[in-house]
Amino acid sequence: MTPARAHAFLRSSLGLKIVMALTGVVLFGFVIGHMIGNLQVYLGREAFNAYAESLRALGHGTLLWIARAGLLVAVGLHIWSAWRLTRMNNAARPVGYRETERRESSYASRTMRWSGVILLLFVIYHLMHFTFGVHAVHPRFVPGDAYHNFVTGFQSPIVSGFYVLAMLALGLHLYHGAWSFMQTLGLSHPRYNHLRYAFAGLVTVVILAGNISFPVAVLTGFVREQADTGTRTAAHGGARR
Repeated sequence: MTPARAHAFLRSSLGLKIVMALTGVVLFGFVIGHMIGNLQVYLGREAFNAYAESLRALGHGTLLWIARAGLLVAVGLHIWSAWRLTRMNNAARPVGYRETERRESSYASRTMRWSGVILLLFVIYHLMHFTFGVHAVHPRFVPGDAYHNFVTGFQSPIVSGFYVLAMLALGLHLYHGAWSFMQTLGLSHPRYNHLRYAFAGLVTVVILAGNISFPVAVLTGFVREQADTGTRTAAHGGARR
């Protein structure tokens, strides 16, 4: 594709929808992978810290930063295409309808912009909280101890409550986004659309259940601080003496 055609493609509503769909697939996959990885917290401190360390060690740390850069590009393109489509839609209909009928739209589709803004703010906070350990956000952060940071981070009811609200916004965004990107990419047919909705609903419920379980598990004490192997050995040795 020549630069001129690429420029024309990205200026069209179809091109923007395809960009949004493709970046949505990338981000959708990341959310699923992120949840699956975090589920290892239920295996205990050593397993979770080993998982976190394996991510940091990918390609001696290089691959992790490449993945982060790729996700950042995907997020940027996703936001940009959404913004451009919104502007195009507003320009095509500068005067709103006197009465709006919402027969074909769902609550999830009508709140996509707001849930997107909430998620962007949450991602920034989440990175400061669990990835970079900004002291003002997570004063008990210990570099390299992902399990400790996970548990102490969710011990605050306010933090956990904000996390749950953000996950509900994520659920709305995922549900509409999932069946929407399948439609944009041609994975839709009147005879099978019910399967598309079922897939979007099932995956959304699974992701919400997994992610919301984390703060709930910490607040209820199901997941709590554990001494590392060395500490436990020393404690047992002292008891024997």
